[in-house]
Amino acid sequence: MRICTIVPPHILEEVAARTDDPALRDIARRTAVLSTAQRTERRITPIKPCEPLEDFVPDRTIKDAENLEELPGEIVRAEGGAATGDGIADQAYDWLGVTFDFFEAAYRRNSIDGAGLSMISTVHYGKNYDNAFWNGEQMVYGDGDGTLFTAFTGPLDVTGHELTHGLTQHTANLDYYGQSGALNESMSDVFGALIKQYHLGHTADQADWIIGEGLLAPGVNGVGLRSMKEPGTAYDDPNLGKDPQPGHMNDYVETYRDNGGVHINSGIPNRAFYLAATELGGRAWERAGRIWYDTLTGGGLSETIEFAAFAAATVETASRLYGATAAETGAVRNAWNGVGVVL
Repeated sequence: MRICTIVPPHILEEVAARTDDPALRDIARRTAVLSTAQRTERRITPIKPCEPLEDFVPDRTIKDAENLEELPGEIVRAEGGAATGDGIADQAYDWLGVTFDFFEAAYRRNSIDGAGLSMISTVHYGKNYDNAFWNGEQMVYGDGDGTLFTAFTGPLDVTGHELTHGLTQHTANLDYYGQSGALNESMSDVFGALIKQYHLGHTADQADWIIGEGLLAPGVNGVGLRSMKEPGTAYDDPNLGKDPQPGHMNDYVETYRDNGGVHINSGIPNRAFYLAATELGGRAWERAGRIWYDTLTGGGLSETIEFAAFAAATVETASRLYGATAAETGAVRNAWNGVGVVL
C-alpha cells in the first residue's frame, strides 16, 4: 500500500490551477510535492510484525514537527501525560483514543494491527501544509492554510480514515491502484465515518455521512471532502473545483491519474455502504460495519480485488453472520445493486 493523504491530488491540482492567490497556489504545490515524497518513503517502509498483547490499553505518543518538514518531531505528550495546552496536540491525542476505543468496543480489535500497536501522531508538520496522512507507521497532520483548509486535527473522521489505512495495511493490504485502491480508500471512509458516528452516538439516519466535515475553511463552498450519501456533492468551489466522485458504475471514471482514480471511484463503494447501513438502520457499526470489517480482516481478499468480487465477499460474509435469507444479507445485496455492481 502507498501512503494516502486525506486531501486527494486532484483537489491540490485544482487549487494550483484555479486560484488567483499566489500564496495559496504555492501552498498547494508544496503540499503536493511533500505528499509525493512521503508516498515514495511509504513504498519502502516494511510492515513490522508485533507480538499480540492481551491488555487492551492504548499507547499514544504525540510529537511536534514545529512546522518543519521533518519526521517524527519531538515528543510533547505520551500516554497518560497531562494536556500540553496546545489544542492541536491535545486534539490529536484525544482522537487516537477515540479510534482505539471504537475498534476495541465494536470489533474487539487491539489497536490498528490487532496486537496493541503503539499509536503515534506528529502535529504541526510543515508550514501551512494542507493535508494529513498515514505513512505506514504513524499519523501526520498539517495545520492547514487557514483560507481553504482548517487544522487537519479538527475532524475526527480524518484521524479515523488515516488510521484505517493502517488497519487495511495489516490485514487485506489492498493494492493502491484502480478498483482495489478505490476499495482501500473506501474502507478508510467507511470506518472514519463509523468512528465519528460511534463518538457522537449517531444512528445511520442521524449521521451526516460527510468525510472531513469542518475541514473546509469559512467561505469555501462545500461541506467536506466527500459525501458517502451523495458522492459528487461535497463541494463546488472556485478554488477547489467540483467534487468529481461518481456514485454509480455508470459514471465510473477511467483515468491514469491518482493511481487510477482511487479517491474518485471510491464514491461507488462508499455509497454502497451508505445504502446498506441506512436500509438496516440503527447503529451502522453494529451490522453493516461488522460485515465490512469481517470481510476486510477475514483473510480471504486478493490484494488486487475489484468491486464485483468484493461485493460478493460482503454478501458471503453477511450470509455467514446472519443467514442467507436474513435482512442483513438482502440489504448488502440491494446496496451493491443500487450502485450498479450487479450480483
